[in-house]
Amino acid sequence: MTDTAIATAPRRISDNDAMVARRYRAERRFKLYGIAAIAVTAVFLVLLFADILVKGLPAFIENRITLPVKIDQAAIDPQNSRDPKVIRAGDFDAPIRESFRAMFPDVTSRADRKKLMGLLSSGAADDFRSMVMSNPALIGQDAKVPVLLSDDADQYLKGRQTGVEKYAGQGTMTAVAEGDKFKLTTDATTLPQPGDIIRMNGGAFRILSIGNGALLAEQLTAPKSLDPAASGAWDIVRFTVPESNRRVDDQEALWLEHLKEQGVAESGIAWRFFTSGDSREPELAGIRGALMGSILTLLVTLFLCLPIGVAAAIYLEEFAPKNRLTQIIEVNINNLAAVPSIVFGILGLAMFLNFFGLPRSAPVVGGLVLALLVLPTIIIASRAALRAVPPSIKEAALGVGASHQQAIFHHVLPLAMPGIMTGTIIGMAHALGETAPLLMIGMVAFIVDIPSSFTDAATALPIQIYLWSDLPEIAFQSKTAGAIVVLLLFLFVMNAAAILLRKRFERRW
Repeated sequence: MTDTAIATAPRRISDNDAMVARRYRAERRFKLYGIAAIAVTAVFLVLLFADILVKGLPAFIENRITLPVKIDQAAIDPQNSRDPKVIRAGDFDAPIRESFRAMFPDVTSRADRKKLMGLLSSGAADDFRSMVMSNPALIGQDAKVPVLLSDDADQYLKGRQTGVEKYAGQGTMTAVAEGDKFKLTTDATTLPQPGDIIRMNGGAFRILSIGNGALLAEQLTAPKSLDPAASGAWDIVRFTVPESNRRVDDQEALWLEHLKEQGVAESGIAWRFFTSGDSREPELAGIRGALMGSILTLLVTLFLCLPIGVAAAIYLEEFAPKNRLTQIIEVNINNLAAVPSIVFGILGLAMFLNFFGLPRSAPVVGGLVLALLVLPTIIIASRAALRAVPPSIKEAALGVGASHQQAIFHHVLPLAMPGIMTGTIIGMAHALGETAPLLMIGMVAFIVDIPSSFTDAATALPIQIYLWSDLPEIAFQSKTAGAIVVLLLFLFVMNAAAILLRKRFERRW
């Protein structure tokens, strides 16, 4: 019996070692799975943020041209009154159009002039008007005026419509008219390809076909002369995206290339993205109206939900009797924190708009709805913060003669404030990103004016993103991504503030 036990003992030890080794391997695999999951999540987050940044950065840059403009007093201030109202009503478009047309004297037909003017924004005169109103002494003088380009021209200059390749031509080239087409001849050994654009003598021709060493082309812009004696240097312009797949045609692209080569076009920070309201024109659209709407809405939310939520948490945690009624209230608060946000929007539509008759799409209504949404979160966070304060704090206060109310408000509540503030900031960050409740109360309306009070019609930043994402213009894609970048920055700042407040006021017991 003893010999049998001794014989089997090494095998039992070996089995235990193998079991321990398997357990350690399982733990290592579990750690690897966790690390892999975190790594995959981090990769997706980096890709998401990188995609948003790449698409959103063009929204913070705009392209303008600088034009020499004669500020005509007869068109702007005929009476020389220097009255801001008179100056504001002046004709600022005509001087800009005249100066811009003077840069392209070969554009003579009405259709081409209309296309040329289409490169300028419909609000091209706004900066000019602001410049003169801020300095009326400019009236009657010559000035360099920054003029905003249209969204299509802006996107082209940002390289978001097509790439451009330019090659210097070899030898010389001449053009001879043949009906409505042109025959181009050159002594170069390498000929351009169909679709290429030849620029020579101030004009441009698009190659249609090649035959017998000659090029059949159509005219895009008129040359200064077709005299063979004027033949000379030429170059090739090749667009990487076909004309049918972009909003700027070859003629408009050549005009924009001319502006670039003349040093007239320049890019700069698009401050109007932060200072302007919404617009149907992408180059004029900004987020100021949505930002003000979000700020006013969140102010209403904060002033409502913070005192009510903290008071409710203090009562339920410290003063309410522990009976069936308070249990029902606590269960319902926890359930309300998980209710879909659109339900609160429906409640706001039924109560605040239809029953109480409050103004539609106003920040005060949005704040009321978001306060209902955030209130359960603040109550739960505040109760957890009160519970985290050691009971000895309250017992010591009671032991030295303080009343129950004094112990709570003078000792427990100040120590719980970091947790309460953290929960409030996180709840407000949640409210900042909500869209569905605000859609239900009409804040989806197209609002151009900047709201200045709690009852003015307004929209919010998430709603502005939703509206822009549904518009067909390419430029609104970058505006959408740019607004998302701003929203994410606000959310990061609010969450960072919550972390800093917790670290700053955190007490270890």
